[in-house]
Amino acid sequence: MDAADGTSEKGEKLSALVWREFKRNHVAVTGFYVVVFLAGVALCADFLANDKPYYLQYQGKTYFPIFRGYMLRLGLARLPTELLNVDYKNLKHGGAIFPPIPFRPSSIDLSAPFAPPSGDHWLGTDKLGRDVMAGVIHGSRISLSIGFVSVGIALLIGIFLGALAGYFGSWVDLVISRVFELELAIPTFFLLITIAAVLPPSIFLTMLIIGLTGWVGIARFTRNEFLKIRNLDYVTAAIALGVSNRKVMIRHILPNALAPVMVSVVLGVAGAILLESSLSFLGIGVPADTVTWGSILNEARSNTFAWWLAVFPGFAIFITVLAYYLVGEGLRDALDPRLRGLR
Repeated sequence: MDAADGTSEKGEKLSALVWREFKRNHVAVTGFYVVVFLAGVALCADFLANDKPYYLQYQGKTYFPIFRGYMLRLGLARLPTELLNVDYKNLKHGGAIFPPIPFRPSSIDLSAPFAPPSGDHWLGTDKLGRDVMAGVIHGSRISLSIGFVSVGIALLIGIFLGALAGYFGSWVDLVISRVFELELAIPTFFLLITIAAVLPPSIFLTMLIIGLTGWVGIARFTRNEFLKIRNLDYVTAAIALGVSNRKVMIRHILPNALAPVMVSVVLGVAGAILLESSLSFLGIGVPADTVTWGSILNEARSNTFAWWLAVFPGFAIFITVLAYYLVGEGLRDALDPRLRGLR
């Protein structure tokens, strides 16, 4: 593999080999498709579950309220005063096309509390008449956002500290390794509970804390890879030629050390989603008016007769976490030469 950036012909063959081995693991490929599907649902949540129509004919004019809503946030469009904060379902219009789930997760209908699954509400409603299907769809956006953002924070911290420990070794490695041990002694879940008792619930605070307490695994992977790669000939040659430590670490070692780290990143997303769901189930971590998979499960705890409040969001959590774990395991098997060709 090219010492400079890891993108030589040999490096390309390695990536092709890993992808070919990954595709041989049909279970992991299925998990990958599930992850892509969930990401698509999260990105298109407003177009799948919304009380605004795609298309609206009103007073001889044509409007696209969902698209216009995005433009309104950017200050690029305006709506007539009579179409602001209006109930589009009861609006007298010349024609409209609504999403398949014509509800938002916050849409309250006190006339239909705890409605079982039906043609009107595919997955039923909660105690306030809010559509569970809309909550599951929009909840995917919250869960995946927390997973990716928190792991992104952990990735930055883990790679930075792991690279320093693995490259410089000696007392630097000793000090940072003690930091690893200290961080592992802090229970993330109970730390989040303690902070939630002091500060108001916040999604961004939850992301930050999960990220600040979940970087040790990534740091250890990075450290081990740097320890292994720093003694290779091309790194020694770069140092002998006077290349700065920063360039050696970023351009020569890091591109070749990231592959095993990505496995930890994928598994970390699954862990963050599960942790956020646990916090929401306990009623902490996110604002009370934010609908997440865990908050729907929380309602099922005190309303056991409404089985749909437990089954559907619980299944969503199970499938999401399982899919990420399958992808992570598939990547690990594909990257490990000892496991290649065993499937």
